[in-house]
Amino acid sequence: MASPSEHSGSTKGDYPWWLVALVVIAVAIAVMIAANEIYTQVFAVILKGLWVTIFVTVVGFTLATLLGLGVALLGLSDSAVARQFARFYTEVIRGVPILVLLFYVAFVGAPALVALANFVATPLVTAGYIEPFLVRDVSLMWRAIIALMIGYSAFIGEVFRAGIQSVDKGQIEAAKALGLSRYQRFRLVIFPQAIRVILPPLGNDFVAMVKDSSLVSVLGVSDITQMAKVYASGSFRFFETYSIVAYVYLILTVGLSLALRGLEKRLRKGFER
Repeated sequence: MASPSEHSGSTKGDYPWWLVALVVIAVAIAVMIAANEIYTQVFAVILKGLWVTIFVTVVGFTLATLLGLGVALLGLSDSAVARQFARFYTEVIRGVPILVLLFYVAFVGAPALVALANFVATPLVTAGYIEPFLVRDVSLMWRAIIALMIGYSAFIGEVFRAGIQSVDKGQIEAAKALGLSRYQRFRLVIFPQAIRVILPPLGNDFVAMVKDSSLVSVLGVSDITQMAKVYASGSFRFFETYSIVAYVYLILTVGLSLALRGLEKRLRKGFER
């Protein structure tokens, strides 16, 4: 699903009435929440999961960005094996739904990783130096973060690849002629120019992960959605609960989209200077 920033473009000079409408609606809902005891109670319960949502999103996106950059660099490598591996990884991961990946990492990948760790540590376990690892030692939150990291790394890798390839080859050749190393060329020449192309879709992926972080509730992770599910199932106030959930996610995603658009404009002006 496209983020609000993708649909918020307007003809130059148009007043952003859509934003005015959103602000008015948001303020009206906030007043309703403050004035209604039931909505206030629902809002307080849901907010308990806010920091979990933020933590899962920020950590998952940071790791996905690092992994995605690594995949992009492999895809642009001089080695044919590295390029084929990067393409294989990207196509496979992009073809698996995030929800399926969550289940696979949580209930297949984590047990397999624990079994591998126990196999490697067999001599230490046998000697009594350490206890065998257990599957429950890997928290469901971190299983969810790893799944989001893997799932988004393939998309972010393509964003980085496209951004890096958008840099004019003449710039790279000039950097080579100056005797800059591969790392220096990337840090001083390629990346500063590529970031203009990378930032907008990267920001959209971040907003998308905020929304997809709600999927971690299927593993019982106490994020916003999970707290809402627990409250609604006990109180049967489904309308009030999920209306507040939608409101909170809209505040997060629209606010982030506006902040990212402002950052893009500032960077664009900086580059034009």
